[in-house]
Amino acid sequence: MDGEVRNWLGYCSMGARSSQGWAAAETDDNMNRGWMKSCAAVGLLLGGGMWVCAQSSESTASRQELKIERKAVAEQPFSVVGPRGAILGQQDGTFEAWLFPWKVLSGMRMTVNMQDYPVPIAVNPLAAGIEVEPAHTTITYSHANFTIRQTMLAPKAGDVGVMVLYEMEAIRPMTVTFSFDPVMERMWPADSPPAPSPEWVSNAGGSGFYILHVAFPDEAAALALPGSEAGILPPYQEQASVWPLQFVLHFDPQRDKGKVFPLLMTVANSAGAAPKEALRQKLMDLEGKTEAIRGAQRDYWAKFAAERTEIDTPDAKLNAAFAWAETAMDQLRVETADGKGEALTAGFVASGGSTRPGFGWFFGRDALWSLYAVNSYGDFATTKQEIEFLLRHQRADGKIMHERSQTADLVDWASLPYQYAAADATPLLLMAANDYLKVSGDTQFVASIWSGLERAWNFETTHDTDGDGIYDNSQGTGWVESWVPTMPHQEIYLAALDEQASLAFAELARTSGHADVADAARQRAARIAKTIEGEYFLADSQGYAFSWNGKDGVDRTESIFPAVAWWDGTYALDHADPMMERWAASEISTDWGTRIISDKTSFYDPISYHQGTVWPLYTGWVSVAEYRAGHALSGYAHLMQNANLTWAQDLGDVTELLSGQFYQVLGRSTAHQLWSSAMVISPVLRGLFGLEWNAAAGTLTVSPRLPAEWRGATIRRLPFGAKKVDLTFERAGRELLVRVSDPGVKLGSRIPGASEKNGVLHVPLRAVEVGIEQELPEFGAETRQLKVLGEVDSERSIELRLSAPGGSTQTLVVRENAAGLKVATGDGELGAAQDGLRPLTVTFSQGSGYVEKTVTLRW
Repeated sequence: MDGEVRNWLGYCSMGARSSQGWAAAETDDNMNRGWMKSCAAVGLLLGGGMWVCAQSSESTASRQELKIERKAVAEQPFSVVGPRGAILGQQDGTFEAWLFPWKVLSGMRMTVNMQDYPVPIAVNPLAAGIEVEPAHTTITYSHANFTIRQTMLAPKAGDVGVMVLYEMEAIRPMTVTFSFDPVMERMWPADSPPAPSPEWVSNAGGSGFYILHVAFPDEAAALALPGSEAGILPPYQEQASVWPLQFVLHFDPQRDKGKVFPLLMTVANSAGAAPKEALRQKLMDLEGKTEAIRGAQRDYWAKFAAERTEIDTPDAKLNAAFAWAETAMDQLRVETADGKGEALTAGFVASGGSTRPGFGWFFGRDALWSLYAVNSYGDFATTKQEIEFLLRHQRADGKIMHERSQTADLVDWASLPYQYAAADATPLLLMAANDYLKVSGDTQFVASIWSGLERAWNFETTHDTDGDGIYDNSQGTGWVESWVPTMPHQEIYLAALDEQASLAFAELARTSGHADVADAARQRAARIAKTIEGEYFLADSQGYAFSWNGKDGVDRTESIFPAVAWWDGTYALDHADPMMERWAASEISTDWGTRIISDKTSFYDPISYHQGTVWPLYTGWVSVAEYRAGHALSGYAHLMQNANLTWAQDLGDVTELLSGQFYQVLGRSTAHQLWSSAMVISPVLRGLFGLEWNAAAGTLTVSPRLPAEWRGATIRRLPFGAKKVDLTFERAGRELLVRVSDPGVKLGSRIPGASEKNGVLHVPLRAVEVGIEQELPEFGAETRQLKVLGEVDSERSIELRLSAPGGSTQTLVVRENAAGLKVATGDGELGAAQDGLRPLTVTFSQGSGYVEKTVTLRW
């Protein structure tokens, strides 16, 4: 293009511009210099094309309901992820930009030189606040002379990767220098070319853009900051050295007030797309699409908010955490390389010097564990698309994939040991498909994928190397990828999935007209359940082994993995209570989630991946199990630990793993993690509210254990087959009344004594209920909060087994559901009733570490 290039940075109007409009802008240099004056907003677009000119203000009605506003914490991460790209960085505003599968740049940062002020100002340390909404994230930098706002979004519609808008205000003129490192590396594990060779291409008006040339002639990137000049450009003759690329922008507060400055990027990945004219044309083509792009982004999230399942409870923070979890999961849908739609990625965090942005590629088990949450909020299209994606990559013998990189098609992926490394995705596929069937009633989809389901079933049932009738680890890891002292032969995790997958396949087969197969699968499930009790149950400790290893016996490690036995709601271990009491105790339960193993284990390591860390995933498993097994107070504590992590790190998202000793996220934790957010949704709907679907039969089972503090609650737009229904929960003395908005839905319950009368489900309540509070501690804290180990009801008493640090005083809350009960306890002090609730103060005896106390309420 050089000096003859058309001024694609020319005059930009609010609407789409024709090629004649671009050409006219070339003839007027004054118009070149002030091309943005008619633009109310402009942004950074990364993707198949990128041009921006959009309104800077949104009407109040169009703004997203969800918003987190917080002081920026420089070392904490943020992520802006969409189907075609991501911006990943720290809350000081530095970031790396991805146009999948390319990492285009890293280390984006700013400096300011003010007129008549000789000291250069580093802008990023001035990051003062961060604002996160579903549609975008904004970081605000504050100085006595200027304010800069950096807004980033990842469009869900169209062919655009990401967008960034810079808006500035200042007292006096200033020069803003944007510096970054050109990268042009493909996501792991594809080969990447050598460092790119930047070329500055001038425009007629004095500004221009960079082209990042790589060794592959058909591939390149183009970057521009309209109205800026090039920064450091060492001549070829100079000794080779590494310099950042720079855009230098002169900002005059009188001339440029109200402007929004864009940083623009695009990539070329095919023959004929990399020449300068073609890159310029890609920028021009998007110039008129900006308002449509931003409008589509607003519309997408407004529609998502209007259609998603919503909880309305007395706990506003839990309501928001639930909505953020749905949002965070939906943001992780990424376009697949085969062009057949999108699939769920495991999660993202900045890659730093590597080409691995967290786990930003496709995982089988991560998605399948998460589909229970997706089904729960009714995004059936995502579930179907995910299952179809996994079946497209099903191995010929029926095994379901473990992981597939975004660049798998660029390497000999089949020769690498990753795609089928784990064994658990195969039973999880059957379980997730049956869950979809239960919630949606979509028998037609099940019939359409029957051959893939049958191949998965055949693989699962033919990989039992020891003959005990249970799928084992001979074809890949169950859960752990490393273990002390040796890798397990058959984990209880995998055995419990096999039992539930057998029942799931029985239902899938029955629905598809294969009655004989269904009977055989049900019989297999019964045999597996009996074998698990014989092989894994430890009579002396009243727990369950971590693994069974044939003639080498069992691994007695105390772990949370037996919790998965309760996941589908169709299975439960026979001897649960003693084990669950240990899960609730401080040896397993921290104040921010459950450890994978007891801290009394000889090889416990609180910062290892598999030998002591806290994963929200595990906390979710345990919470669902506790609710279903009658340990609701501990289940609530664990649920709230996950929910509160929404505000702990990458705002709006739940991180991958934390230390088992101190409340702190591990440095390598993927901050925006799919299944961590899923473990906010599933424990709420399937644990606390106790929901089980059977859309085909028209039955919704509701077995709620609402916190004692709640008068009631509402679930809106709950999926049920082709319908969306509302559920309301209302206390009425000794009953909880549950109503559904659609009289065609029949309500039932697993709670003894519950009955349906005239369309209302009457659920009996305890005469007295007890509640607890749960908040995350300060970062760096160790575990110090109250633990509820067990709860036993009788006709006129409740016995609570509690544990807390020796010498501490803890407060619970008591609700009396009938008048004149005269509740009393000799183990604590009951305060006066307020709004139907009484505080219960319990003092624990002196002692080292945690001590136990039994508190009995009688009436």
